[in-house]
Amino acid sequence: MSKVRSGALDHAAFRRTRLNADIVIDSNNLERALREEPVPAFWPRALCRVVAAALLSAAVVSTPAQAQQQSPHHPRPHGLPEAAGPPLPPARLSTLRLSATLAANDPQPVHSGVAWRVFEEGAQPDGSHKLVAQSEEAAPTLPLPDGAYIVHAAYGLAGVTRRVAIEGGNVSERIALNAGGLRLIDKLGDAQVPAQRLSISIYVPERGNSEAKLILANAKSDDVIGLPEGAYHIVSKLLDTGQGAQGGANETNSVVTADLKIPAGKLIEATLRHRAATITLKLVKQQGGEALANTSFSVLTPGGDVIRELIGAFPSLVLAEGEYVAIARHEGKTYQGTFRVQSTKDADVEILIRDHPRDHADEEQPQ
Repeated sequence: MSKVRSGALDHAAFRRTRLNADIVIDSNNLERALREEPVPAFWPRALCRVVAAALLSAAVVSTPAQAQQQSPHHPRPHGLPEAAGPPLPPARLSTLRLSATLAANDPQPVHSGVAWRVFEEGAQPDGSHKLVAQSEEAAPTLPLPDGAYIVHAAYGLAGVTRRVAIEGGNVSERIALNAGGLRLIDKLGDAQVPAQRLSISIYVPERGNSEAKLILANAKSDDVIGLPEGAYHIVSKLLDTGQGAQGGANETNSVVTADLKIPAGKLIEATLRHRAATITLKLVKQQGGEALANTSFSVLTPGGDVIRELIGAFPSLVLAEGEYVAIARHEGKTYQGTFRVQSTKDADVEILIRDHPRDHADEEQPQ
């Protein structure tokens, strides 16, 4: 069974709960960079266009001859700007102070991991909202002109949006994220499994389907993952990064699952324990003999389901604890053996060449 116990504060924003998941299926992770485009510098728009004022000539008393005489016209040289009035003063800027808590009744603010984005409330012609400010500080102070804005706070996969109006004064907003944290620790025996040897997925379950909605496919173990308050289904698969993986990382049949509830304001630590070992296959003429090259192997469950296909003199693979069947093919003949895997006990499995191996070519000949 999974055990839950409360521990000491991890930091000012979190209350920690640890639980242990030890469920192995034999046969069958907060470090995210919320990156956005850099915010352009915000400059207030001119409220009106300045039009040059025309200077009026002083009125004079003129004679009829003077009335017929017109002042000569001096056209403005091409390319010179019209005379402009004095520039308008810049729009007054106020400050928006932002902070966040994990729960509504949490007196301690979040000290890291929050990404803030501020948008204009009014939509642009294409329906989008202009991004006017952003920050990854825990409690930023943002200079903004008066107006209405949409503030979005993101903490991992949790996010909250709030409308804020600035009207001639400084504004402070504290937003409750209704979020908690999850740290996954995977172990094989007493040793912690490196993150590169794990494939961890987080799902939001629904009635009758624990893997209804995938929300994170590449969670990292030992990282704090910010999640909205709620229930989650965790699937951790052990990866084979050894010789049998041929330079890549193959999923093994060692799978651990856990169902967790993340409360707002708490950090949940779940330990997922894998039970597996590394097995090296060999086809030999006698026990302890030299492994024969150019051999292909198949590893199956007792029910006949193929787990892996390998080629070589002594390929290795990671298997969950349990019973298996190994089939070796060499020079047109097939040899078979059974073996058992015990957790953390790496072993060599030798398949002996018998005096009368199975020969499929001979079996297919008519009697």
